[in-house]
Amino acid sequence: MRILIAEDDTELNKIIVKKLNAEGHAVDACFNGQDAIDYIESTGYDVAVLDIMMPQMDGLEAVRELRKRGNLTPVIFLTARDTVADRVKGLDTGANDYLVKPFSFDELTARIRAVTRTVTKNPTNIYTLADLSLNTETHEVRRGNKVISLTTREYMLLEYLLRNKNRVLSRQKIEDSIWNYDYEGGTNVVDVYISYLRKKIDDGSETKLIHTIHGIGYCMRAEK
Repeated sequence: MRILIAEDDTELNKIIVKKLNAEGHAVDACFNGQDAIDYIESTGYDVAVLDIMMPQMDGLEAVRELRKRGNLTPVIFLTARDTVADRVKGLDTGANDYLVKPFSFDELTARIRAVTRTVTKNPTNIYTLADLSLNTETHEVRRGNKVISLTTREYMLLEYLLRNKNRVLSRQKIEDSIWNYDYEGGTNVVDVYISYLRKKIDDGSETKLIHTIHGIGYCMRAEK
């Protein structure tokens, strides 16, 4: 997933980004509410994790402004404010979830999965298409009875395609959703990774799942 972390504690910010990157996510980071708004408005994040007490603009103000602009990016507040009143205020402001510091990283990733399940209307951590399945908790990918080994970037691409199955996605949309701002790759990076995925997912199967939409991009659907 493409995730934004807005946390003014530099060390904690760095730790969260490192752990989420290791989980196979594309992560951007900032340190205040105003930058969080700018990032979210310019990029299609799957979820944003925001501290409440940040300089320039706090997390509550940032979410309030985003919702006023009609931006529905899922937001999880990550904060030391732990009273019931604080949680109610955070959720009523427009956040989708609220996690109190100190927190377990496993719980944070579980909450990220839960929020995105709601957005994609997928009731479990398992996404399927024909005989292909992908488990976002264990990262296991299967085609029929065969377990498929993917690199981190291949997995990220496949998860994104499955979350958007039956939708035509432009190369630019795919690149923006999989690679963060720090990435410096070639202009054909999406095509290259689609080729890698096809060899692992579609080769040898009668039903093809990854399809090129000429002049536009790609679509994941079951088609013989």
